[in-house]
Amino acid sequence: MSNQTTVTEFLLLGFSDVQELQTLHFVVFLVLYLISLLGNLLIITAIALDHHLHIPMYFFLMNLSILDLGSISVTIPKSMANSLMNSRSISYSGCVTQIFLVVVFVSAGFAILTVMAYDRYVAICQPLHYEMVMNRRACVQMAASAWISGILYSTLHTRNTFAMSFCGGNMVDQFFCEIPELLKLACSDSCHFEVGFLIFSMCLASSCFVFIIVSYVQIFKAVLRIPSKQGRHKAFSTCLPHLFVVSLFLCTSAFAYLKPTSSSTSGLNLMVAVLYSVLPPMMNPIIYSMRNKEIKDALSKWIGWRLFTKNKMSIFLLR
Repeated sequence: MSNQTTVTEFLLLGFSDVQELQTLHFVVFLVLYLISLLGNLLIITAIALDHHLHIPMYFFLMNLSILDLGSISVTIPKSMANSLMNSRSISYSGCVTQIFLVVVFVSAGFAILTVMAYDRYVAICQPLHYEMVMNRRACVQMAASAWISGILYSTLHTRNTFAMSFCGGNMVDQFFCEIPELLKLACSDSCHFEVGFLIFSMCLASSCFVFIIVSYVQIFKAVLRIPSKQGRHKAFSTCLPHLFVVSLFLCTSAFAYLKPTSSSTSGLNLMVAVLYSVLPPMMNPIIYSMRNKEIKDALSKWIGWRLFTKNKMSIFLLR
C-alpha cells in the first residue's frame, strides 16, 4: 500500500542557505531577468511601431518575444522573492499555476518556431506563392493555433500531473515546479498516464523538429542555387537567426530532459534548469538584433526618436 499524503504546498530547491549567497542569487537573477525583459520589449516595440516590419516573419517574432517574456516571468520572480524572504515554499495552487503557464509558453513557443521555419521555407523556396500562402489571415490563424494548442496541451498536462497521488513528500528538486520532478514524488501506481503523455509529447516535439530540419535542408539547397552573392547573404541573414534560436531551444531542453537522473545532483539540476529556462528568452532578442539589419535599423530609429523627443522637451522646459 502506497504511503499517500495530502500535499498543501511544495518546497522548492534553494540555491543556498547562506544569506550572502541568497543575495547574490537575487542580484544575478534580477540582472538576467531585466536583460530578458528589456531585450524582448525592445523587439516587440520595434516591430509594433515600424510599419516596415509588419510582415509575417516579424509578426511571428513578436509572438515569440511575448512568449519568452511570459515563460521567464513565471519562474524567475518567484525564485527571487523566495531568496529575499529566505523561503522555499510555493502553495499547491501556485505550483499548478506555474506548471500550467510554463507549459503554455514553452509549447506555444516551439509551435511558433515551427511556423517560422515554414514561413522561411515558403519565402525562399516558393517566393512567387509567398503573398498568397502567408497572407494576413493565414498568419493570424497560425499564431492563434499555436497559442490555442499550447493552452489545450498545457491543460491536459497540468490535469494529468495533479490528478496523481503524491507519496514521496513535497520536496521538489528544482527552483520552480517542473513536471519531471513532480513525477518523482508521485505514487508509482498513479503516474502511468502522465508518463505516457510525456512520451507522446516527445514524439510530437520530434516530428516538429524533423519538419524544421527538412524545411532548412530545402532552404539551404535553394539558397545555394541563388547566383548572386548578395542574394545568398540576404537569404542567410533572415534564416540563420531563426536556426540559432531553434538550436538553442532544442539543445538546452534536450540536455535538461535527457540527462541521466540517477547521476544528477541538485547543483547540476539547478544549473541545467537555469540554462534552459533563462538562456533562450535572454538570448533570442540578442540573436535576432545582431543578425538582422531591419531590426537594428528599427531599434536605432526608435531610440533616436525617443532621445530627440526628450531633448526637444528639455529645451522647451528650459525656455
